[in-house]
Amino acid sequence: MSKPKFTREEALAFHLEPTPGKFEITATVPMTTQRDLSLAYSPGVAVPCEEIAANPELAYDYTNKGNLVAVVSNGTAVLGLGNLGALGSKPVMEGKSVLFKRFADVNSIDIELDTEDPEAIINAVRLMGPTFGGINLEDIKAPECFIIEQTLKEQMDIPVFHDDQHGTAVICAAGLINALHLSGKKIEDCRIVLNGAGAAGIACIELLKAMGARHDNCIVCDTKGVIYQGRTEGMNQWKSAHAIKTDLRTLDEAMKDADVFLGVSVKGAVTQDMVASMADNPVIFAMANPDPEITPEEAHEVRPDAIVATGRSDYPNQVNNVLGFPYLFRGALDVHARAINDEMKIACAEALASLARADVPDEVAMAYGRKLAFGRDYIIPTPFDPRLIHTVPPAVARACMDTGAARRPIVDMEGYQQSLAARMDPTASILRSINARARNAQARMIFAEGDDPRVLRAAVQYQRAGLGKAIVVGRDDDVKTKLEAAGLGDAVREIEVTNAAKTDRLAEYKEFLYQRLQRKGHDQHDIHRMAARDRHVFAALMLAHGHGDGLVTGATRKSAHVMERINHVFDADAENGVAGVTALLHKGRIVLIADTLVHEWPDEEDLANIATRAAGVARHLGLEPRVAFVSFSTFGYPKSERAEKMHLAPSVLERRGVDFEYEGEMTVDVALNTRAQDAYPFQRLTGPANILVVPARHSASISVKLMQEMAGATVIGPILSGIDKSIQICSSTSTASDILNMAVLAACKVG
Repeated sequence: MSKPKFTREEALAFHLEPTPGKFEITATVPMTTQRDLSLAYSPGVAVPCEEIAANPELAYDYTNKGNLVAVVSNGTAVLGLGNLGALGSKPVMEGKSVLFKRFADVNSIDIELDTEDPEAIINAVRLMGPTFGGINLEDIKAPECFIIEQTLKEQMDIPVFHDDQHGTAVICAAGLINALHLSGKKIEDCRIVLNGAGAAGIACIELLKAMGARHDNCIVCDTKGVIYQGRTEGMNQWKSAHAIKTDLRTLDEAMKDADVFLGVSVKGAVTQDMVASMADNPVIFAMANPDPEITPEEAHEVRPDAIVATGRSDYPNQVNNVLGFPYLFRGALDVHARAINDEMKIACAEALASLARADVPDEVAMAYGRKLAFGRDYIIPTPFDPRLIHTVPPAVARACMDTGAARRPIVDMEGYQQSLAARMDPTASILRSINARARNAQARMIFAEGDDPRVLRAAVQYQRAGLGKAIVVGRDDDVKTKLEAAGLGDAVREIEVTNAAKTDRLAEYKEFLYQRLQRKGHDQHDIHRMAARDRHVFAALMLAHGHGDGLVTGATRKSAHVMERINHVFDADAENGVAGVTALLHKGRIVLIADTLVHEWPDEEDLANIATRAAGVARHLGLEPRVAFVSFSTFGYPKSERAEKMHLAPSVLERRGVDFEYEGEMTVDVALNTRAQDAYPFQRLTGPANILVVPARHSASISVKLMQEMAGATVIGPILSGIDKSIQICSSTSTASDILNMAVLAACKVG
């Protein structure tokens, strides 16, 4: 499987468009009337100010402090790039802030401090304390980071957490709990070797000692070899704390009979001979980034019994900090924690370890592209496991309460878990899941409109994201010119460009098309013109003959025209039960609307077919279908012959004995709002509908475009369902990203 790649231009464009940077601030209160402004600012704001001045604890009730974390750096150790300075680190810190939001719904602001003086950083952060519920230190070099964190922890009454140290340590500890569980060893008996005595390495060994590892069993190495008692070269107080009495002097010597190796050092630091000399069932966490100390392949070649983890997403067992810091802060913020202590970090590690041992839901396995079960290749949960948000923070919050670090303990833990599950945007995990499935499928994707720069950019992104092979229908010179104009000139060698003039299959295509259309008023000339000159028809013929696995089209012509062309090659019409299903993503909700493409005025039998098609699409997206047949009437009132078919459609599904929830006819508010549903206790939906089957194509189109323009909903589709080949039709207003999304859906065979 090819690894995702991108050009410098693409990375820069990602940060430039649609606005510079990666996030913005939006108001959570109405700001429209004079009264709103008077409450938000002067004079109304004086009331909470007085309350907080009298009782500082009320800041958590009347301001955003309780869900706000500062990501603070001075840019002295940015990723693997070194000292880029404060401003050079800003894109990374913005990225960290959006990860907080994406994974745990924690609001976060990045703060870059232009100084290398630890005292100045300590002072600045301490003085900002009233603003935030927690401080995440990031990319500050050792040993200054130790001084800064320790001093701030002593001086501040909110959590201060250096993620480069403890984030790695927590995930490493979680993986080690499970690796030792599988190899039948106890941490107190293990011989542990750490290579790399920087911030992350020292934090790892300190946390493992807090979990029961014995000081004399832990051998720490740096670039100068073993850290032993009496060594003077390259030492500092943090290394000295882990010096032991030993005659061992090199990593090579230390590795003999070791049970565990932890690497936070450099590529190639560990040899196959070193691995071969380790104890039975060795555990190797080679966490150097971007390349591990030894690759899993190299380690397994000499020791098939080894359990190996790395920092990379393209190997099993990724030690990924995003499994830790968002959930640690979520749990800490929710109990108004004074600190993040060792007990909270250990609770986080144990919660992660137990989650990896639990049965893995199908949607996680689908997103990962393979069946996951606890074992040597799955000792750490995957970052897109939807259970993380309601599993890890409660464990952290409990530990915080038990150690007396919580200002406001949680009384109803079950209610808290439910509120956490509701916080997360399901659309993010759905999109991530289909991307992972597409990457696994490696589909050859046909992009029919190779004369359009948006389509070309999407095709290049598809291939460079490692999703599969992009096949573009177009002329070589035209494609080359347009790619060069888009700053992607080098991509012309990567994608495959094809057209009727280049293929030796045209005769075969024309014969197939003539057999289909000769009794529909088309002669040989018409067939030649269509197959050789119409890219929609040519692309569909390629797909029909298996010369690609999926097709994306529609960006340059209206969908009705494209459907007409595709119908020349496939049975893609209402008579054959085909339907278009559009996904609306808005404020963390996903609702499918059908039929948005094929049926002009469906009857009750058609509506039942549409509902069944939409339910199939929902399940492909990882949703359990709940169908509502929507109308301007609810359960027969007001009465209208126009609504009659919506009233009859549920009984058609009942007769067919389908295996999903359905109800109707009903207005949209009753379909989507559980409070409105309460007025009809007999109705069969167990929650808000996620599929709306509408009376006609015009109402579908109006609904989708209204949501897109007025509410700013993200629209994916229409997804074409009911053809035995994977075809997706974009809208003519699609961006390159929209076209790429449709290619991803086609690759997953959604619909």
